[in-house]
This record gives sequence, C-alpha cells and structure tokens, in this order.
Amino acid sequence: MNNIIEIKKLSKSFPGTLANDNISFNIKNNSVHAILGENGAGKSTLVKILYGILEPDNGTILLNNKNFAVKSPSESRNLGIGMVFQHFSLFDSLTVAENLVLGLDENISFSKLKEQVESISLKYELPLDYDAPITNLSAGEKQRVEIVRILLQNPKVLIMDEPTSVLTPQEVDKLFVTLRKLINDDKTILYITHKLEEVKKICDEVTIMRNGKIIETCNAKNEDVKSLASKMLGKKLPEIEKSKINSDNKKTVFEVNNLDLKYNDPFLVDLNNISFKVREGEIFGIAGIAGNGQSEIMNILTGEEIIKKKSAIKCFGTDIGNLGPKKRREMSIAFVPEDRLGHSAIPQLSLLDNVLLSQFKGNQFSKFGVINKNEIKEKTIEIIKNFNVVTTGYNSFAGSLSGGNLQKFVIGREILSNPKILIISHPTWGIDAGAELFIRQSLINLAKKGTAIIVISQDIDELLEITDRISVIYKGNLSDPLDTKNISLEKLGLLMGGKF
Repeated sequence: MNNIIEIKKLSKSFPGTLANDNISFNIKNNSVHAILGENGAGKSTLVKILYGILEPDNGTILLNNKNFAVKSPSESRNLGIGMVFQHFSLFDSLTVAENLVLGLDENISFSKLKEQVESISLKYELPLDYDAPITNLSAGEKQRVEIVRILLQNPKVLIMDEPTSVLTPQEVDKLFVTLRKLINDDKTILYITHKLEEVKKICDEVTIMRNGKIIETCNAKNEDVKSLASKMLGKKLPEIEKSKINSDNKKTVFEVNNLDLKYNDPFLVDLNNISFKVREGEIFGIAGIAGNGQSEIMNILTGEEIIKKKSAIKCFGTDIGNLGPKKRREMSIAFVPEDRLGHSAIPQLSLLDNVLLSQFKGNQFSKFGVINKNEIKEKTIEIIKNFNVVTTGYNSFAGSLSGGNLQKFVIGREILSNPKILIISHPTWGIDAGAELFIRQSLINLAKKGTAIIVISQDIDELLEITDRISVIYKGNLSDPLDTKNISLEKLGLLMGGKF
C-alpha cells in the first residue's frame, strides 16, 4: 500500500515548549490512521500544520510524493486535505443548505448544490434534510452536515478530531459505516481520538505520541486497549477501583422537584417537569447528547440562573431554588462547569489567585478582612501535588496549563474543599486516558467519604464506570433513573435518542 502522506523530521516550537520534536512517520493510502497521545503530546500542533493553521519550524511533508507546504486552511483544502472539527462550526440560525454554501470556496447555485449533496448523501449513507434549520438537528445530524460540507470539496485525506464525542452508540455505528465507505472510495482518514476502543474497532494503524515525540507506529489490530494505553502513557494504566459505600440506605441530600422552565428562545432548551433525588455517597449521572438541556440544567443547579419556584430545588431539606452560587457554596455545594477557561478558572490569573476566588466553605483564606496568602499558597500546592498537576508552580497562569492539567486542578480544588455535594459537568471531556482515569477515581473516592455527586456527561463509558444511577435528558425531558449495574449500552443509547 502506497503512502499518501510522509512526514520527515518535523519540528514546531512555541515559547518554552517544543510541541513537535523531530517527528517522522507515514500514513498509508486508503486507511484509517489514528493518532494517540496525552494532552500536550503534540497531536493538535501536528494536525494544525497539516491543515495549514500553523507552519512548521523544520522538516518536510510529502502529499502523494509532492512537497506539501501550505500557509492556510484554504491552501490545504485545495491540495486535498479536509478537516471535521470536534466542535461544530455551524450557524444554528441558518439552514443545512445555507451552511453548506458558506463552507465552499466556489460559487454554486442552490439547485446544483442540492444535486451534489444528494449524490454524496446516498453514496456514503449521510442522509440530510436539506432545508432544515441547524438548530433543529441532533448532534449526529450536525456532524453529517460537517462531513458532507468537507466531502463537497472532494478531499483525498479527511482529518477527524474526536468525531464520536457527542454521538450515541447507534450514531457511532452509522459513522463507522460511512468511514468504511470513504476508505473503499479511495479516501484516507486521519483519526484523532481518546477512545482506545475505537482505535481497535475502526483504525488500521496508530501513531502514538508522547512529549512531542513519536513513540511508535503500530498495527492497531495487534494491540489491545491496555497495550495502547501503556504505550501512550509510558506506564501501565491501573484498574479503576469501583467499590463504593452502599448509598441505598442513605438519606436524600439533594433533590429537584417538578422543575419546569420555558425560555421562549430558539437557542435554549425548555426544561419539562425535571425531578430526581441524590443520596449521600451516591454518584448520580445525567446522560445526553449535547444540546438537550444539559447547560440549562447545570446553570440552574449551580444557581447561576435563579428560578421563581424556590421549592423546586432542595438541599438538606432547605429550599434553594432562589439562591445564587455564593449562598449555595456556603451550604457546602461545589461546582465544576463544563467551560474550564473563563468559567471554572480565569486564564489570566495565577493558580493561587484562582484558588482564592473559589472561596470554598470553611477555608482560612481571610480573617477580619485580611487575606492569608500563606494559607492560599499551601492549599494551591496541595492541589498541585495531590492531583498531579503538571505546572511550573503555583504562580503559573491558569491559561498556561494543558486542558487535562487544568481540569485536574479545577476538580482538585473543588474536591479538596470536602464538599457535601459536588455538581460537575463533563469531567473528562477531551482529556487523555491517564488524566481521565485519575479524575474518575477521584470522584469515586470522594463519594466513598459520603459526598453526593451529580455528573452531567455525554460520555456513556464514563457514566457506566463511575455512577450508581443514571437518568437521560432528551429535549428538556428527564427519564426515570436506572441502576447503572442493570443498564445496557444499547438501552442507554436508545434513551439518549429519545426512546423513553
């Protein structure tokens, strides 16, 4: 099999960081080639170079034996490389057709475009409602729009960044059918993922990166999940300790009763009669595909959005629906929002200052209005040490940390406040296997101490691994909770698709 891409001695540095260090490997034509690595391993930098967002400092890239040196994404697309990003770049207020037109570099009539779209949709099993507004589509349907938009440009290589992160298991299966059809049609897929099971299932070869270097390129069929994880991390991945205290006979500490909220906004999801209870020492999961009301319910649970019916949310029997985040934190409720930078942490401030701003219950950060910097420093160092946060020190800016390390820092900050209740959204979104396992284990350990935890996540594997019970949110409706130990992956996928 011929190589469609050859990368030779490629390097790229940023101030203080050698992101790609003398990288060399090949990608075979008509194959699915995975790139694995921890956060900060250099995957994103490499992909951005291939797509023309960044230029390398040294080295060469060959595309079909010809020198490939581009300075923009449009140049890269013109030479046959397309990319489907993890976060969709679609305009919700426009239709499918209008979004497809905006993605093209050429002038084309809507009638001609429709012909091409219908041909691509049929060929690769990517059905689209040509005239539907994007805001009405599911995550899987939005992804189809992104893929069709790239395929309209007839790429030779398709880069896919975490393509299954927002899909149900059924939608993942449909995506894999499409990928196989693309390979059969002389396309090549460069597949970026942190889901090791998918590498085994769909990929032919896998290149493993660590600290900006290539560790190995191997045949995916000869590896298993554990061997891939070990090569990626440079050490054996420990088994997660799942045993937790039995919460069945524990008291209810947090409950939501008949929460109903109408926004009258096409870009927000109305919440319909939401009810659930969480017990002491229990991890309660809320599953769902993005855009089904997770953000809205998170804002209400944390107090960022106040509701009129204060009795709709109770904490230790007290009505708190009308209380803001500060008052809720004083009741020993901790939060970790989905957005790390700007919401969970302020990127322009140091880690020490971010700990000060968190102001968790019972801290000794100030007395009689005087800030105790030594206490804050000690707490910050404790977080960094206990949660293996890779940083140059407590005075480092939050924005300088990798995604996984910032997530470990934020979660560590909240866990070490010893809250009675923790509400966390997408705890391991887009982070590597090592940080992912550490965070999941930390949540289980916290629950063992009696903390009630609510986890809102799109990651089914994550919820099945750490929760006691799971409900699914779909278009603002919440299903009845199911015991995690009795639920199947297929059943959970159907619920996420609205089959209550």
